[in-house]
Amino acid sequence: MEKKLPVLWIVIPCYNEQAVLPITAPMFLDKITQLAQEGLISPESRVLFVNDGSKDTTWEIISGLADSDPHFLGISQSRNRGHQNAVLAGLMTAKEYCDITISIDCDGQDDINAMDEMVRQYLDGCEIVYGVRSRRDTDTWFKRVTAESFYKLMNDMGAEVVYNHADYRLVSAKVLQAFSCYKEVNLFLRGMFPLVGFKSTSVYYARHERIAGESHYPLSKMLGLAMDGITSMSTKPIRLITGFGVLVALISFVGVIWSIVAHFMGVAVAGWSSMVCILCFLGGIQLLGIGVIGEYVGKTYMETKKRPRYIISEKTWEDQDKTDTLIG
Repeated sequence: MEKKLPVLWIVIPCYNEQAVLPITAPMFLDKITQLAQEGLISPESRVLFVNDGSKDTTWEIISGLADSDPHFLGISQSRNRGHQNAVLAGLMTAKEYCDITISIDCDGQDDINAMDEMVRQYLDGCEIVYGVRSRRDTDTWFKRVTAESFYKLMNDMGAEVVYNHADYRLVSAKVLQAFSCYKEVNLFLRGMFPLVGFKSTSVYYARHERIAGESHYPLSKMLGLAMDGITSMSTKPIRLITGFGVLVALISFVGVIWSIVAHFMGVAVAGWSSMVCILCFLGGIQLLGIGVIGEYVGKTYMETKKRPRYIISEKTWEDQDKTDTLIG
């Protein structure tokens, strides 16, 4: 009996990508065509673009691509909800139609030829295949240092993340069905997929320069993603603050004992400088602790609301039987 070839959907989040989309879209189409010709995937495989509330002509371009070739599909969110939510919307939509998905950014920086080895690893039994950057030669010194420090910090904080892996990964429909039980509003996908389990491996590739357009991930967004990742995946920051608070309390207790002894020995020296320094130090620690706890309280507040993580307002194809994928 001939083995059924897996149906692959490439999921591509897009936000204001009118400059790069006409260049990279044919590359993705060529890739699924090549994989199908090599007998690795089904000819029924598709390329799914997820418009994340773009303000330019991105959705018009996606609609045009869908009209020009049936291999291109598109969904559009009702508003901009962020990269992680866009990827989730695409994956949750795709899992109803395919056997495997590969999520990748639209800018052409991730090597699409790594998909060949990803699919082969899936055929060998892996349910998740992480695309890992082998080097960061195209990054600036600052971005390389901060990115590598971020992954090390995440692991030190107890979050299980794959070093130098972003959101370029193959995930099977079986894993996505299990992943759909994770209802977090605060998404950090690269830290959440390792929690699902299943057999996994990594494929290494060299990252390229962006083909066209500008990066939509400035330093502020990277810092925000780092904060979301740490506070969504680990409670270690609160434990560190608690431990440090205990240490400061012990030191303060020793200081109190010393001041009492010094007073009765008649060697106490009055001075406001030391008092001001101590008050400022303790005040800073308290504010830092309140800020860290506030991050967790805020995330708890958002989780209890249970608001949708994505709302799909438009699709380039009609399928009345899959309406459950429009809101998630």
